Amino acid sequence: MKALVLSGGMGLRLRPFSHSMPKQLIPVANKPVLVHVIEGLRELGVHEIGVIVGDRAEQIRAVLGDGSAFDVEITYIPQAAPRGLAHCVSIARDFLGDDDFVMYLGDQMLTEGVQEIARDFRAERPDAQVVVHRVADPRAFGVAEVDGSGRVVRLVEKPERPVSDLAVVGVYFFTPAIHRAVAAIEASARGELEITDAIQWLVDDGADVRARTYTGFWKDAGKVDDVLECNRELLDRQKPAVLGDVDAASELIGSVVVEKGARVLRSRIVGPVIVGAGAVVADSDIGPHTAIGRECLLSGTGIGYSIVQEGASVQGVTGVHASVIGRDASVTSPATGSLNRLVVGDHATVEVAAA
Repeated sequence: MKALVLSGGMGLRLRPFSHSMPKQLIPVANKPVLVHVIEGLRELGVHEIGVIVGDRAEQIRAVLGDGSAFDVEITYIPQAAPRGLAHCVSIARDFLGDDDFVMYLGDQMLTEGVQEIARDFRAERPDAQVVVHRVADPRAFGVAEVDGSGRVVRLVEKPERPVSDLAVVGVYFFTPAIHRAVAAIEASARGELEITDAIQWLVDDGADVRARTYTGFWKDAGKVDDVLECNRELLDRQKPAVLGDVDAASELIGSVVVEKGARVLRSRIVGPVIVGAGAVVADSDIGPHTAIGRECLLSGTGIGYSIVQEGASVQGVTGVHASVIGRDASVTSPATGSLNRLVVGDHATVEVAAA
């Protein structure tokens, strides 16, 4: 089985970060979402991966390379403009050949993995298999109507009156039957070839289309709050490890990872927290669910439930919470003593006034 990973798209909901990086490269627990996806596919035993890329292709290549670092082989497939998920299947036809494949949206976080669902697909080989997740408000999602045997009867995009609570997750398993469906459908009203239309075409044609329910943590990491939730979920799973330098005046409580080359000086860190390689944390108070990227500087800082991306500097700012600070950004201020929420893009400079 091969994999097709979709990494184009504009990421409008993740601005300002998506102005300067593909949304799939936003870090969660100090690792890009896209890398989490690639590692999850490798755990499925998939080693041939096609990656759909748009105008940020070089940034994605810089992170993934040829795939050898992840024990996979990556083929890059350019898409000139976003024209729908089914269009991605169409332009990947030569790469996919007549193999079964899993299609995975590159901004999806399924922390429990889909190994069991993949095993079922390999064993039973329905024409298509969608992954669904029960949600409180299905009106914001594509929804699957499923019969008692698990077969898909109908797919409805963002229904006003949902027939089920089964939201379609951005992971799909296909046999080559999907190519016939993609070739048969026409562009939707928004000018895109929709994968839901292709799957519905299979259903209407009498194909065997099934749904399998994923019950673990799932987020589309497309908004700042969702990225922070993903970060929290992954940090909750980490095991403590101190490979860098922590001085005697510092205190580490709970699950704290200090990567090689990082330094913690006169600071208190309450985990789960990760401090990236080469980062310096000095005279600071770091609260739970915080990821500090490589080569960051935090000095005189109080921060919690946040992501500080690679190369960023936060100095003299306290009370920072639920924040995401971009690569090489600089945030400075005298201590304010009140809570601050910061969403700071790459290379920005922000001065926070004292209270």
